[in-house]
Amino acid sequence: MMLSGPLLFILAVFGYFTVNGRPAGGFLRNMDSFIHAVQQVEDSNPGLSSLDLIRALRRTAGHDDAMTIHLLGSSYNLSDAVVLQTSIHNSSSFFDKAIHHLVTDHGEERGVVLAPDGTTVALAPLLLGIEAGLKARMEGTPPVGIFPLTLGRTLGLSFLSLQDFPPSSRLGPNGCWDNVDHPKVFKLSRPATLATDAVINGGMDGAILGTYVSSLPTSEQPPSISEILQGYYNFTLHEGQGLDDLTGYISPKRRELSRSILESLDLQTQVMETLEMVWRLEKTQWIAQDTGVGKAVRDGLQAFVHKYWVCPQIIPRCQWGAKAYNGTPLPLSLPLQFLYVHHTYQPSSPCLTFPHCSRDMRDMQRFHQDIRGWGDIGYSFVVGSDGYVYEGRGWNLLGTHTRGHNDVGYGVSIIGNYTSTLPSHYSMDLLRHRLVQCAVDGGRLVSNFTIHGHRQVVNYTSCPGDAFFSEIRSWEHFRE
Repeated sequence: MMLSGPLLFILAVFGYFTVNGRPAGGFLRNMDSFIHAVQQVEDSNPGLSSLDLIRALRRTAGHDDAMTIHLLGSSYNLSDAVVLQTSIHNSSSFFDKAIHHLVTDHGEERGVVLAPDGTTVALAPLLLGIEAGLKARMEGTPPVGIFPLTLGRTLGLSFLSLQDFPPSSRLGPNGCWDNVDHPKVFKLSRPATLATDAVINGGMDGAILGTYVSSLPTSEQPPSISEILQGYYNFTLHEGQGLDDLTGYISPKRRELSRSILESLDLQTQVMETLEMVWRLEKTQWIAQDTGVGKAVRDGLQAFVHKYWVCPQIIPRCQWGAKAYNGTPLPLSLPLQFLYVHHTYQPSSPCLTFPHCSRDMRDMQRFHQDIRGWGDIGYSFVVGSDGYVYEGRGWNLLGTHTRGHNDVGYGVSIIGNYTSTLPSHYSMDLLRHRLVQCAVDGGRLVSNFTIHGHRQVVNYTSCPGDAFFSEIRSWEHFRE
């Protein structure tokens, strides 16, 4: 049988071939590989529309559930020329592994990929959001299905399935890859909810990109799927730029972008209506709000806003390649009274990418452990110029950052030497607004906390640099 371009794509996706019916090697589960595979199908089928392609991907992954069909139509309503046939032996299973989301009994999360920015994204809600946006654009209608398909259903069902747990436990967790250079296995840090961090990331990205494509002029040819993904995940930062000068839709800004798009919605009503739709389509009696559903959703959304909109994305230790603590770490007694601001001095240049920032974190940890003789990297958190915060000692463990004051405050550093220049405004805002608000709302910092520069409490240092120290003196909560 002659195989079409799309079908060959399934067999080649992520370089995953078969020999005698068995996999001929694992596939790299990163976004770049997925984008490249999508681009291959587009190049081999120049007449294939973006909407038909993304519907065909949905069909191959088996995502025609009742709510998706209700909002997007059946993916089987395609011409024979673009259908990715699922009846061919061993073909559909490979693509299903790329997109279909599940968590194994051993805590491995599948249907997720590693993005270039170091975050992990579930493909299913991402693609559903883009499809909803393309459909709305084609029909000239409001994109009403984007929120239910990307976030609403997942959040609502997660809140209901764990009503007996604290709201913060109904979301997440994050996890880590076996190897960030050649990612194949993603393991979660604790038992999964329906709304893992990767699913939330994919949902936020789907809402952002779906809204973006729905707003494009109908008089113009829409960008291809690979172009949409390339622009969002594979942007380029230049030396001295950081994220200050980059506008538009890029993945490090997913939290603020999704908040700007969705915050104006009445999320409580949106989630309740989504749950009612699920119940109705599955022919199950809708549970009235007075049974506790409304409260579960309200409490869950409050936890969602705090974790994914107020708090910045924090890259966990295992993701940047941290070594184990030397010795036994000591716990902090929370909440703390102080925030001590540092610059790293060395590395002296801002880091602009996840690989660069991760390398800087490993270098600092090596210096602190092997040369200084400390148990671990000294800082509580470190801020990169790539748009992310990196976990050092974290929220709960005593650091080695501000001599004589480690037990009363967090030590947060921005990578770079800021003696004569300032960090990027975006990096400073991550520290000044996002991280501290996250700490206060989470009960880790007292609400009337004090900000000090490192030099104010330790005599022998000029940290955090003259330029940066002059800047933080204008910040709220700074005290002389």
